[in-house]
Amino acid sequence: MFEEWAQRVGSVVPRGFSRYYILKQLQKMPHTGKEIINSAVEESDGKWKPSPGLIYPLLGRLLDEGLIEETEDGKYQITDNGKTISQDLEVFNKNMKEQLDTVMKMANIGKFMAMDVLERVTILGNLLSSNVSKMTNHEVEKYKKFLQAELEKIKEMDSKK
Repeated sequence: MFEEWAQRVGSVVPRGFSRYYILKQLQKMPHTGKEIINSAVEESDGKWKPSPGLIYPLLGRLLDEGLIEETEDGKYQITDNGKTISQDLEVFNKNMKEQLDTVMKMANIGKFMAMDVLERVTILGNLLSSNVSKMTNHEVEKYKKFLQAELEKIKEMDSKK
């Protein structure tokens, strides 16, 4: 199961990282989409080259969610709401890094890491579900589609067994 997932992912950065990276860059200063792409290439020493097809739609979603806004000169800047989300991600990132550093010193963690991530995703899912009443209709629909897609993947894996 884990091997199939790892092959599907196939990127040098994990899913969802692009969103975090954009918010992190915009916390430093306003950027254009091209500047965000160029900084990603530079900071990763060319290992990650996000395409305009990834960055620009994501910028649109971040605009729709009120996490960023467009400046008069066509750059994007982070909003107060975006700063709050970004700070929450920083705390989560710090905690995960500390845990992984400790475990990496102690043992090979492949399956353990996958199970821990699954547990964290479950906790986040429960948190989202318990706050559905505070979500916009758009956010609720996105959440429903995500859950339905994940359920379909599980059904497909079960049918292959």
